[in-house]
Amino acid sequence: MNKLIVMLAVFGIGTYVAMSSIYTVSEVEQMIITQFGKPVGDPVTTAGLKVKVPFIQVVNPIDKRVLEWDGNPSDMPTKDKLYISVDLFARWRITDPLQYFLRLRDERSAQSRLDDILGSETRNAVAKHELIEIIRTTRDRVPLRDVLLTDAELELDMGTLVPIQKGRKLVEQEIFAAAAEKVRVFGIELLDIRFKRINYNESVRPKIYDRMISERRQIAERFLSEGNGEAARIRGNRVRDLNKIQSEAYRQVEEVRGVADAKATEIYARAYNQNPQAVAFYEFTRTMQSYRSIIAENTTLVLSTESDLFKYLKSMTPGGDVGPVQAFGAQR
Repeated sequence: MNKLIVMLAVFGIGTYVAMSSIYTVSEVEQMIITQFGKPVGDPVTTAGLKVKVPFIQVVNPIDKRVLEWDGNPSDMPTKDKLYISVDLFARWRITDPLQYFLRLRDERSAQSRLDDILGSETRNAVAKHELIEIIRTTRDRVPLRDVLLTDAELELDMGTLVPIQKGRKLVEQEIFAAAAEKVRVFGIELLDIRFKRINYNESVRPKIYDRMISERRQIAERFLSEGNGEAARIRGNRVRDLNKIQSEAYRQVEEVRGVADAKATEIYARAYNQNPQAVAFYEFTRTMQSYRSIIAENTTLVLSTESDLFKYLKSMTPGGDVGPVQAFGAQR
């Protein structure tokens, strides 16, 4: 019985020792074997089942994949004294795991060191270039300009692009070249970097926006002024056309009325010129019409006895009713 227990114990210890001496390396990892805290042997870079000294040697995995660095946005000045907030993005990988382990140990330390190096090189590159060089990507690009811009606005270079010498891509390449040389000593290969976002500093952003709004408002006011002028012109044309139409209509009415009056006069003339009695009747009716138009209630007339208006009043009988008219004759 005791012998069986001893055999089981030996088997268990052997199994534990065997398991402690075997480790697995995946396709995305590489291993550094340390003994009492110091690396021993070459880095293990091939995948598979590996053997180490149990209890003494420790396996330290290191990532073989492409890793990313995403720094925090930081404020920095440009060459033309504008403060901007720059957000940078980079990709890197570990090419020398032994050097990486000796200098940095883990990915957290590597990210911290990349923060320092990339942040410093970005600040240096931004300080050597104007804002337009960092934002623009292409040189000699001709922008589309509004055909409605006036000559005064064209003289102010409104809608034009400031010429650049390098552009954002070359600035990124400068940062990459400077930073790649510095991170190489840590066993790191810098693959690429990109500006993820470039924005104005929070302190100057409202002023920039106010200036942009002012420029847009100036253009809008010009369009509004031109629109009001065009509206006034249209209203003026409408009034002129309306007056012309009314004048033409009044002329046509007067022409029709004149023709009608001439026709009526012609008819009256033919009717009343047939005999002396018709002429006398016409004179009588016209005189009566004249009385109606010039005599009203409480009207006083001073007439000569030789007046045509007085002729029919004079022929009335002494007992006739003259009405409200009092005629006074005066002999010459």
